Amino acid sequence: MTASKDSVTAFAPAKLNLCLHVTGQRPDGYHELDSLVMFAATGDTITATLADDLSLTIDGPFADSLSMEADNLVLRAARLLDPDRGARIHLHKALPVAAGIGGGSSDAAATLRALATLWDMPLPTAAEVLPLGADIPVCMHPGLLRMEGIGEALTPLGPAPMLDIVLVNPGIALSTPEVFKGLRCKDNPPLPGDMPDPFEIDSWVGWLAEQRNDLQEPAIAAAPVIGEVLEALDAQPGNQLVRMSGSGATCFGIFEDAATRDAAAAAIRTARPDWWVAASEEWNL
Repeated sequence: MTASKDSVTAFAPAKLNLCLHVTGQRPDGYHELDSLVMFAATGDTITATLADDLSLTIDGPFADSLSMEADNLVLRAARLLDPDRGARIHLHKALPVAAGIGGGSSDAAATLRALATLWDMPLPTAAEVLPLGADIPVCMHPGLLRMEGIGEALTPLGPAPMLDIVLVNPGIALSTPEVFKGLRCKDNPPLPGDMPDPFEIDSWVGWLAEQRNDLQEPAIAAAPVIGEVLEALDAQPGNQLVRMSGSGATCFGIFEDAATRDAAAAAIRTARPDWWVAASEEWNL
């Protein structure tokens, strides 16, 4: 985050669910999750500048997918922090929308971080931001975290280890409720308690490969192209783990090193120029 007297800029990184186990459903309809989450150094940017009134402008490759109306999540986050303060907020939208990588939630969290600095206010608690969205608490403090409950029960696990990652989205937006609706079993086992040290990367990635994203199967049923994305990543030399993030449609691959990562990203871009492809790495706040 960079700050001057009248302006603050905050990064809104892509969220990756390295694994996502759906462990139950509450009477109110919300699903219980057990997920390991990290963030990638690919994302959006929020810039907040002091002003008399609250306003929002948006640019970037995915700006047309968003509304600047009053119900925009960025504006809702600003009003949650202080409904009476003004700021001119600008969002550079570089991440695809409704893509399973927490773009809107990360934008809201970055807005809260930026405005808390600009307005010299404390950050709200996880319980206070949860009504804005289940992914916002985990996006408030990017690192490596275990996320349980409906997103409010967070266990920080320290910084994410150094990883070489490729993210791929096939250019479609998926409805999270529709993906959950297609889930055949909603009381799956939680994450086991034997996770290796994340900085013993080979052992840790091997352990991750034994876990699941329970939403991957219903997401592929809803959008079969996700299966093509996973196959394209899996076909690349040097991949150690390939999986869908969140409720899709973005998928990711963890690669042996930066060279195999970059070669994989280039190969997929060439084969599928209509897909969004990003070569990235871990990001910690």
